[in-house]
Amino acid sequence: MRTLKTDDGLPLHWRQWSKPGLERARGTVLIVHGLGEHIGRYEALAARLNRWGWHVVGHDQRGHGASGGPRGDIADPDCLLRDLALVIDEVRADAGLGGGPLLLLGHSMGGLLAARFVAGGLAAHSGGPLPAWFRPVDGLVLSSPALDPGMSGWQRLQLALGVALAPHLAVGNGLKPAWIARDPAVVAAYQRDPLVHDRITPSLARLIVDAGRQLRQQDAPHWLMPTLLLWAGRDRCVAPAGSAEFAAAAPSALVRAHCFDALFHEIFNEPEREQVFARLQAWLGDRF
Repeated sequence: MRTLKTDDGLPLHWRQWSKPGLERARGTVLIVHGLGEHIGRYEALAARLNRWGWHVVGHDQRGHGASGGPRGDIADPDCLLRDLALVIDEVRADAGLGGGPLLLLGHSMGGLLAARFVAGGLAAHSGGPLPAWFRPVDGLVLSSPALDPGMSGWQRLQLALGVALAPHLAVGNGLKPAWIARDPAVVAAYQRDPLVHDRITPSLARLIVDAGRQLRQQDAPHWLMPTLLLWAGRDRCVAPAGSAEFAAAAPSALVRAHCFDALFHEIFNEPEREQVFARLQAWLGDRF
């Protein structure tokens, strides 16, 4: 585990998975984890990517895991994107990682953020300035991305009141551990994990709602990044309809999409995970 410092002084922990013999790796995959969890939960995915010839890196996002910051909160709408840019700069400066393509692989909230990060590059094609945090990458993998949190009208009203009255008050996120996977061992490990939390503030929830709507309704038709979009048909943590809407609007030549109808939210941790790994490996082989 290595530590960076964010632009507002928080420690940002990140780690790297590379085994001997990967000096000539195919490239690097940067994993962006989801709400309430941490990068250490991605050991099995990192090992699989190593086996396929990829370096893997990832960080605990602010307010998560071993990184600093109030649990489940954000300082401003772009702070998580600036943190991701910081990690990308560190990866590209690390001679040990070598060259090759750099891909983002985001799960759940991490998928939303990775997609929003990539969407920052669309500004240049519409004649606008690039965001200061934008960094070019070569590919994007989205795993059950939080493109639509599936909030009811009552929940949206509660969110509006929370943003107005107490934007940084952390409350329970309402997600049940049993929703993440159908494998009881995965759920039990999640519940025992001391670095997992269930906190979220209105500020972070507002970001998830607004960014998801922007991606689905405005960015998807203009998408320019080679993307693999995989989602769970029986997801209760996020609405599967969000991924389906994005896939329908995005250029099919660039976005390869697949719904695993029977799976729960954490598709790489489901009993049918080999089907998911096969889709990922095939796409990586075709594109890179």
